[in-house]
Formats: sequence, C-alpha cells, structure tokens
Amino acid sequence: MPEVVGPRVIGTWHSAGVRLGWRRRLRASLRDLFVLLREFRYTLLLFAALMLVGTISFWLLYESPNAGQRVSIVRALYNTFGLVFFQPSLEFPSHLWLELLYFVIPVIGLGVLADGVLRFGVMLFNKHARKEEWQMALASTYRNHVIVCGMGKVGYRVVRQLLDFGEQVVGVEHNADRPFVNPLRQMDVPVIIADARQREVLVQAGVEHASALVACTQDDMTNLDIALDARELNPKVKVVMRMFDAELAKKIERGFGIHTAFSVSALAAPAFAAAATRANVSYSFYMDNVLLNVSQVSVERGSPLVGKTLAQVEKELDLTIVQYKGTAKTDLHPDPDIVIEGGDCIAVFAELGTLGKLNALAKRKP
Repeated sequence: MPEVVGPRVIGTWHSAGVRLGWRRRLRASLRDLFVLLREFRYTLLLFAALMLVGTISFWLLYESPNAGQRVSIVRALYNTFGLVFFQPSLEFPSHLWLELLYFVIPVIGLGVLADGVLRFGVMLFNKHARKEEWQMALASTYRNHVIVCGMGKVGYRVVRQLLDFGEQVVGVEHNADRPFVNPLRQMDVPVIIADARQREVLVQAGVEHASALVACTQDDMTNLDIALDARELNPKVKVVMRMFDAELAKKIERGFGIHTAFSVSALAAPAFAAAATRANVSYSFYMDNVLLNVSQVSVERGSPLVGKTLAQVEKELDLTIVQYKGTAKTDLHPDPDIVIEGGDCIAVFAELGTLGKLNALAKRKP
C-alpha cells in the first residue's frame, strides 16, 4: 500500500491561508450573475422588449397636444418606464395605438417585474437565500484543488488536514443536515449539497480542473461509483478512496488503475494493536505488507544511548530518526553527528520489534 498518514489528524487550521480573496469572490459573483441572467433571460427579454416598443412608439407617434411637437427618445423612454408604475410623464395621447399602450404597458410591466425582475434582484444580492447556487459559483473558481465527497467525521478531518497542507478544497455532501457542513462553509470551503454519484455534480465541483478527489462516504460502492466517474471525467485526477473491504480495495487498485484505495480497517487495526504494546506509537500503517510505526522516545539520563551519535543509533538498530529534540533546539532534519544526551527526545520510524529494543535502551541502566 502507498504511504499514508495514520488515523490521527495533526496540526491546526490557519484561517489566514484559506480565506477567500477579493479576486475569487469577484469571479464567483460574476459567475453567479451570469447564471442568474441565463435563468431569467426570458423574463428580462420580455421586459426589455416592452420598454423598446413603448419608447419607439412614443418617440415616433406622440405629439404634444399644445405644441404639436414630438418628444425626444430619452423622454419617450422615461415615459414608458413611468407607465409601468402608473406614473406617466406625458399627457394622455390622442393616438389609438398610444392610448392602448397606456393600458397595456402597466399591466404587462408590473407582471414581469413581479415575476422576474424583482426576484432577480433579491436573488442576486441575497446570497443566504440561495446558498447552494452561491456554493457552486465559488466552486467554479477553483483550479488544482481537492474534491472531498462525504462530509462526515472522516471527510471533515480530511478537509481540515488538507487545509493544514495548504490545499484548496471543495466539498460535496448529499445531506444538508450534516453537522460539519456549516463549520466548513464558515472556513470559506465551498460545500455543494448534492449526490456526488451524479456526474453533473462532480462537474459543478470542478473535477475537470481538480488535482485530486477523495471519496470517503460510508458506502464502498458509492465511493467506487464516484471514483470511476471522476477518472472518466478527468483521467489525470488522483483518486483516494475510503474502503471498508480490504480485498475489494486491492482489486480496485489492480483492476481499475485508481491511484490509491485505502481500507479503513487495515489502517485502524495496526494503530490499535501498536497502541496496546509498550511502545509509544503515534502512527502505524502497512507498506508492502510491513507494519511501520512512528514513535517518540525520551532518552533517560544514564541510558546506554547517551553519548552515541544519531547515525550510530540508526545503524545499530536499523531505524530512521526523523526528529531530534534537545534542550537547546528541535530539528526535523537532524545532523547524523549529533550526540545524544540525557533528557533528549527522538522521533523514529521503525518496525514494532525495533521500537521495543529502542525503548529498552532509552531507559536508565539499573
């Protein structure tokens, strides 16, 4: 199995790294405006046609009763607009067609406004009244992002971890009542409420421009369905699946060419088993059927390890030291020539048996 972080989630979310910038909000607002214009195009066209017919008619046919002069096109437009609200600026005409417009324009105009234009304005400026459309508008602005399908406990923690890694994330969840949906949206993570098994939903989430997709619902077949659709829509997208059936996970990796298919039980079992041992294991996972562990070990004063270099410990015990914490400093890439002192702490990468030997040596000699 490929390398994978263990079941515990590390780090904290830093809002400064993922808060939406004004450019993204502007792009989302423009996209939202385009969607609204397309949705209300017939209503707006009808209103525009009414204004055009009225304006041209009054400009060409209306004559002032007193002066006998035609009105300007600007005044004709102003009069037509006023008629919609029963407030014309011109006196009642003597022309039959214009008389008819005085009765038709207010009826049709108010009907169009009531049905479309006013509703358009409300929907445009009230994002809370149409949350889902706004979420899709935000999602459409993302590129090279990660799509996480399933906003349960696992999905929520995956999103939080991805944010810690500096990734941009778009979520998909079919149940709007999930407790993690609103907290994620408050982090400015777009969450689309829809069934990710529908291909158009993945398109709305930007799968064609995504770098990776994580399918972590509680159903293996649902995750597989999502993963296959994602790969068909974007053959280059990296797919990570949550699988409960270990055998099925292996077959999917071999047969479908999906990059990674993690079995939840396979990940949890080594973590529980390692935690039950005397070793202080932080993370456990399998790689090529070998159980590997990450552990922090404190070296007591009087330990046989005191006085040895990090390189000597790695060679003698066949392990890898990934972090050194001394009294003066902490080093994630420690110098192999550092000499261990009492009270130091080292983080190592090793098999469980090796960790047992290391823990024994880290204790003070009797």
